[in-house]
This record gives sequence, C-alpha cells and structure tokens, in this order.
Amino acid sequence: MKQEKKKLSLIEVISMAVGTMIGASIFSIFGLGVKLAGVDLPLAFLLSGVYAMAVAYSYAMLGRKIISDAGPMAFIIKGWGDNLLTGTLSILYWFSFVVSIALFAKGFTGYFLPLFHISQTPLHTGLTITGLIVFFTALNFLGSKTVGKAEFWIVLIKLSILLLFIVAGFKYINWEQVKPVFDTPHLKGLLNASIVFFLSYMGFGLVTNVSENMENPQKNVPRAIFISIFIVMLIYLGISVVTLGNLSVSEIIKASEDALAVAAEPFLGHWGFLLVSVGALFSISSALNATIYGGANIAYSLSKEGFLPQQFERKVWFNATEGLYITSALGLFLALFFNLNAIAVITTAVTTMIYIFVLMAHYRHIEIFGGKKWIVLVNLFILFFVFIALMVYQWKTQKDAFVTSILVFLVAFVLEYFYRKYINRDFKKSRVLQNNQLTQK
Repeated sequence: MKQEKKKLSLIEVISMAVGTMIGASIFSIFGLGVKLAGVDLPLAFLLSGVYAMAVAYSYAMLGRKIISDAGPMAFIIKGWGDNLLTGTLSILYWFSFVVSIALFAKGFTGYFLPLFHISQTPLHTGLTITGLIVFFTALNFLGSKTVGKAEFWIVLIKLSILLLFIVAGFKYINWEQVKPVFDTPHLKGLLNASIVFFLSYMGFGLVTNVSENMENPQKNVPRAIFISIFIVMLIYLGISVVTLGNLSVSEIIKASEDALAVAAEPFLGHWGFLLVSVGALFSISSALNATIYGGANIAYSLSKEGFLPQQFERKVWFNATEGLYITSALGLFLALFFNLNAIAVITTAVTTMIYIFVLMAHYRHIEIFGGKKWIVLVNLFILFFVFIALMVYQWKTQKDAFVTSILVFLVAFVLEYFYRKYINRDFKKSRVLQNNQLTQK
C-alpha cells in the first residue's frame, strides 16, 4: 500500500505526455507550418492528430496488457521475438531519447539567453546546457513521484500561458484570415504540413514507458494516451487559429521562429514577447524532464532483456543510478560537442518505424490484445503513407541529415551484431512478457 502511494497518478502521466508533445516545436517551426499550409494550418494540426490517433489505437490495446517501461519495444519483442532487427531498434529507440535530451537542452538556451540579455557565447551556452541537464537529472534522482509532481506543475504553468495566449487573442481574430482553402496547391501544402506536425504528437508514447510506475496501468495507459492527444490537439488548434487570425500569412512567414511572439503583440503589447519566451522555456523544461525520465526507464528495461549492456540495468528506482547517469551524460555530451542538425532526423525515422512495427505486432496477435483487424489495417495503411511521405519530404529538404540517419541505422546494426556475438550474456526472447507482465483479460 505504501508503495502504491508512490505510483504516478493518471493526471501526472498525462502531464508527462502533454509536456513532451508540447515542447519547443510549436514555437520554433510554426512559421514553417504556415509556409507549407497557409490558412489551412489548423486543419493540418487536426489531420496530424488523426495520424496520432491511428497509432494510439494499437498503443492503447497493447499497453493495457503489456506492463513494461520498455513501452513499444516490449510490444515489438512480443510480436517479432528477439533478433538482430529488434535489438537494433532497441538501441536506436533509446538513442533517440538521448538525442532528444540534447535537442531540448540546446533549444532552451535559444530562448533563455536572449530573454535575460546574455550573450550567446560558447561559454554561456555550455554552462546553461550543463546546468539544465544536471538539474533535471537530480530531479529524476529523487524518484518517479517527484518527477510526476514536478511535471504536473510545469505543464500547468505552460498550459496556463498558452491558454492565456488563446483566450486573449480570440476576440481579435479576423475570421476571414482563417477561412480554409481547398484548391490543389493548398491541399498539397496541408498534407505536407500535417506530416511535419505529426512529429509534434510523438510524445504520447511516453505513457507506455512509465507503465510499471503508474497507478492501475491496465486502465490508465489507454486513458492517458487518448486524453493527452486530445488536449494537445485542442491547444494546437487554438494557437494556430489565434495566430492566423491576428497576423497575415506573409507576416507569420516573415516572423518565422518568433511568429507566436509577434502574434501576441496586437493584444498583449510588448509583454507578448515575454509571455511566449517564458512559455517556451516551460515547454522545453517539461519535455526535457519527461524525456530524461523516459530515457532512463527504457535503458533499464531494455538492459533487463539483454538489448543494452548490464550497466544500464541499475537505475534510480532500484537503488542505483547508472541508467539515469549514462542517459543524461550522453545527452549532455551530444549537446556540448555536436551539431545535432545532421542526426536529429534519427528521432523522426526511428519513432515512425517503431510505430509501424507496433501496429504490425498488434495485427499479428490481435486475438490476444483485442481490437478490430480492419481498424489496424486501415491505421497501418495511413502510417505507411505518412512514413513514405515523410521520408520523401526529408530527402528533398534535408538530404544530408537523411543520409546521416541511414548511417546511424547501419552503425546500430553493426554494434548490435558484435554485442550479441562477443558479449557472453543470456538473451531472452522477452523476460518482460515471461514474468506474468502480460495481463490476459
């Protein structure tokens, strides 16, 4: 009973998922979205949410039966067994969290230093990144309940700022500027923007990475997944409508990364810049906090199964901290010494591929996990379409990063191959599933 009190509540898990989804992207790539979709951007956010719901259906069905902090990797191992492919995906999945930690830390400095009028020198940037990652690593050291409470309050402040932006700007909306257009060029832009912003919903999967530390996961995993996506859809829709209603498309494109700050000026004056900057800091902080927590959980769970070295198996909630320290330290190392533009695309490619394998695992074992085969097939078709369109878009716009991500896949495959061949470790097909953590109903 005492242990149960330390479990994460439903609202704390929802806070983690929302905190991860509403990160820096809504502030930094909003201008890109308008450039692609124009006045159809609100519809692009809705369509992106539909893509996320298609994936969430299988996550919810599997997540209520497989209680494991390995999350989607536990689902894939159940569906495909222990082999080189699933081992490679495991390494890449954990590495995508490490890259995300570095990206969030760098994004934080981009808002923090200008807000306090601090010059963006390598020293100031390095100190800010180091302090930020050390702070949230220390917070994670205190345990899952502390992380959950901190995430709840950070997300509450963040959502309050965004809701203030939406409510204050709503009465100033020029509705003619948000009227959708459905000609061929606009429909093409709508589709491209929906694919780009699909990435903004990826954080809902974090729910499955905390299921072992969650109250009543059989019921709360599906609830947290769908509620968090719905909340984010409403927030994204509100922000896009208010911004388009207060600024013309050309003004938003010109403002680019500062689009929300510029949009806030008509109804909040010079306080608009401060509001958006503070909102961005809280958004990135909540995303970083949840990502460090999820990354440490994944490192622990995957090491139990033999997909990562045993050093990762010991973590905070089991009286040691190696998994947490290694995950945070590598994130700090990447943030300080690497240009992440070339490898950031790995988070996109890996996560989308994970989604596809999860849906296929669900289809293969639908008699165990429940659900309708035709729904999973339709969702798979949608996801394959999104994945192909995403890869084509990245090839056209980020060719160097696309090639780098392929190289990262190959390196992970080679590492997994030699790890399995030369490390004398007992590999199990899925110890997570063998230890009665697959709950049959």
